[in-house]
Amino acid sequence: MNETPALAGADTARLSVPKIAVIAAAFVALLVLYWSTAVSMVAVWNSSDTFAHGYVIAPISLWLIWRRREVFARIPAAPYWPALGMLALCGGAWLLARAGEVQVVMQYAFVAMFPAVALAVLGRRLAGALAFPLLFLLFAVPFGEAFVQPLINFTADFTVAAVRATGIPVLRNGTLFELPTGNWSVVEACSGVRYLISSITLGCLYAYLSYRSIKRRVMFIALSVVVPIIANGLRAYMIVMIGHMSGMELATGVDHLIYGWLFFGLVMFIMFWIGSYWREDEAIPAPAGAASQAAATPSAGSVAGVAIGAVLVAALWPALGAVSDKAAYNPAPVRLDGARLASAPAGAPAWSPEFMAPDAALRGRYTAAGAPVHLNVLYYRNQGPDKRLISSVNRVDKRADNYRQTGSSGRIETIGGKPLALRETRVKGPDGNYLVWHSTWVDGRFLSNDYLGKLHQAKAKLMMHGDDGAAVMLATPLGEHPDAARATLRTFLEANLAPLQATLEAAREH
Repeated sequence: MNETPALAGADTARLSVPKIAVIAAAFVALLVLYWSTAVSMVAVWNSSDTFAHGYVIAPISLWLIWRRREVFARIPAAPYWPALGMLALCGGAWLLARAGEVQVVMQYAFVAMFPAVALAVLGRRLAGALAFPLLFLLFAVPFGEAFVQPLINFTADFTVAAVRATGIPVLRNGTLFELPTGNWSVVEACSGVRYLISSITLGCLYAYLSYRSIKRRVMFIALSVVVPIIANGLRAYMIVMIGHMSGMELATGVDHLIYGWLFFGLVMFIMFWIGSYWREDEAIPAPAGAASQAAATPSAGSVAGVAIGAVLVAALWPALGAVSDKAAYNPAPVRLDGARLASAPAGAPAWSPEFMAPDAALRGRYTAAGAPVHLNVLYYRNQGPDKRLISSVNRVDKRADNYRQTGSSGRIETIGGKPLALRETRVKGPDGNYLVWHSTWVDGRFLSNDYLGKLHQAKAKLMMHGDDGAAVMLATPLGEHPDAARATLRTFLEANLAPLQATLEAAREH
């Protein structure tokens, strides 16, 4: 007799079938509204082994929620309307990233909408109890390309330092280095970004399942970041040493990758094995108390109300994006008139970058200060996934023609009495070394920072100014004196920067 109220309270606290259907419908609506963003994530999972783990993130998240299913009996769903503001922020970030063609931010904003909707329909207490399973969905976003170059640089630094410490002489040129027995280069596949992403994902999951204290979880996650970076440096060093000791017979082909994955698996096993010694037993769920039993359980109608509100807020941003696209679209063809330049080209440039196909290009080989200058101007309009001015796939070094980047840094030059922001890159090619100056022209200004370029592009598009932009790149043989090469490029820009800008402005106004 005395237990009947408690049982009744537990039953009413559980999510009913109508509530579950409403919540599921809200999540499905998100998927439908942002279908193109979801498809873009799957496309990356399919095309890159680095991010193939994205397929298992959602199933793992659902399994983690199932493990905590007792919370649905202890904590009632209580719609939390302020969470719609968080959902609106995610939508605004998605729209801004869409205007700037920043795919990874669009994907993060889209995935973040799912925890936001869960917070809105379940409430702070229930969603808080499921915080990690919900936030674990963020690992589905294929992110990590930004770390490739820093990881390449670290791996090269570590490997060269370790080889020299072994007593072997090394001649280094950027990420390329020579040993007495052969040449080596640290490329994207050697960066260790796959190991790092896998380690962080597994480390976060292991920390959540194995520890209860925040301190231990943070320490293990930090370990899962540091260990693969150091381990990848050791892996690269061992591969170089195996190649050196075997006269370049071993660790230079497929076995190179096999050694890498075997070594990474061993490192992860040791890390988790050591971490198991500090494992904490899982907390025993507290029984449903009187306060939990007596708590008012919202009706299916109130849950439906906040779910409908969430869908309406989420639907606003794709609608605004469609309006912006229509207003900013420019059907006119792009025309670049090179007649404004100080001199006519003497032929085609010997060096060219590897960029997505532009709408128009201005290319030529010129002469400045008695040295050749190879100019490439690539103009983009009505940008999309297959045509972007600023993209991680755009490269100053054209791998297909055996050009390799050996170093890059920001630089400010004074041209015509005004500062010009650009990036200076050194490229090694089959016909010698080049010094390349690269600047991005967006919304009428030259920029060297890709993040600023994306922001200005998004601003221009949302202000209905269009998304026109161009990459301006010029190169000259590096020779033995970089200052001489810089003087050549500086001389060319003094005579041609203003005509180039006028050419770009004329193309934009057409």
